[in-house]
Amino acid sequence: MKKSIGLLVICTLILVLAACGNNNSKNEGTNAGTNGGSAHEGTKASFKAGMVTDSGTIDDKSFNQGTWEGLLRATKDLGVESKYLKPTGTTESDYLKEIGNLYDAGYKMVVVPGFKFETAIYAAQDKYKDANFVLIDGSPHTAKDMTPKVGANTVSIFFAEHESGFIAGVASALQLKQGEAGFIGGIEIPPVQKYNWGFQQGLKYANDNLGTKITLKPENVVYQGSFDDAAAGGQIAAQMYDRGVNFIFTAAGGVGVGAINEAKTRAKAGKSVWIVGVDGDQYKDGVYEGDKSIILTSAMKKVSEASFDMVKALQEGKFPGGQTLTFDIKNDGVGIPATNPNLDDTTITKVNEVITKLKSGEIKVAAEKGDLIK
Repeated sequence: MKKSIGLLVICTLILVLAACGNNNSKNEGTNAGTNGGSAHEGTKASFKAGMVTDSGTIDDKSFNQGTWEGLLRATKDLGVESKYLKPTGTTESDYLKEIGNLYDAGYKMVVVPGFKFETAIYAAQDKYKDANFVLIDGSPHTAKDMTPKVGANTVSIFFAEHESGFIAGVASALQLKQGEAGFIGGIEIPPVQKYNWGFQQGLKYANDNLGTKITLKPENVVYQGSFDDAAAGGQIAAQMYDRGVNFIFTAAGGVGVGAINEAKTRAKAGKSVWIVGVDGDQYKDGVYEGDKSIILTSAMKKVSEASFDMVKALQEGKFPGGQTLTFDIKNDGVGIPATNPNLDDTTITKVNEVITKLKSGEIKVAAEKGDLIK
């Protein structure tokens, strides 16, 4: 009898300890600390996917936000635990530190946004061979050798920004029919340049084929030199509007936010000015009265979809490691928002016809500077 009681006590203790162990594992990785954020649905995740942000904020209306939204969707739809960390600086060592912190916390998938991560991912993909990496808008290389090396545990993703810019240019020209356009870019890097060149080709196509009369003067194409100087963006936009510009395409992150704010101020004063948004649908950011917005449309590249798709691919055992992928109009990786309140039905119909021709190859958009609007 004493032996039976002793066995019963031991079994009870084992069950209690096991329950405590389960409670600890359930909470693992859900605390993001003071420099990050986390999300989970309370169910056991199949694995953990983390993100290291670039210099901007997590709600920057650009790459950080789009990448994180993809991970949040993976948390909701796939049960994958997600978390982001914000580095203290923007050097390779700053990025590698946070990648290492995620890895040590069990996040064996890391998604990073932008070309600034190229050398960090080059180092990380060799250091953490049992982890998987997604580099959006960049390709891993060393600081001394620009030759890309996409490791077997890494995917490099690019977008056809020129196609997105082209569609936004056509849509803007069709809606406004005539007037002056402007372009404000952030840093003059390939993705921003492609937005500009595609936009100009779209305006020219509309002028040549769809009866519009849009001009774009050289002084109204400006690269500000950063992605976070909102005040400078507002000043540049004000100067353009004062010169008679009717609408501005902003591919400039936080600089573009300044331009949006300037346009909103003028719209409140009764001026007819517009902004073409970038990366995501910026309509809500341009609301200035009721549901009225100064965002005519937005040239989108679907960063959140890319982020989500890679998490899903890894979960399904289909991670395309070692590959460089391009999200373009043919796979619906770029375009304009499905809903454009400031575009009328006639414009949308004609834009959809142009998109069909792009997908079929009847219309081709150059990814480099070429025959642009004058």
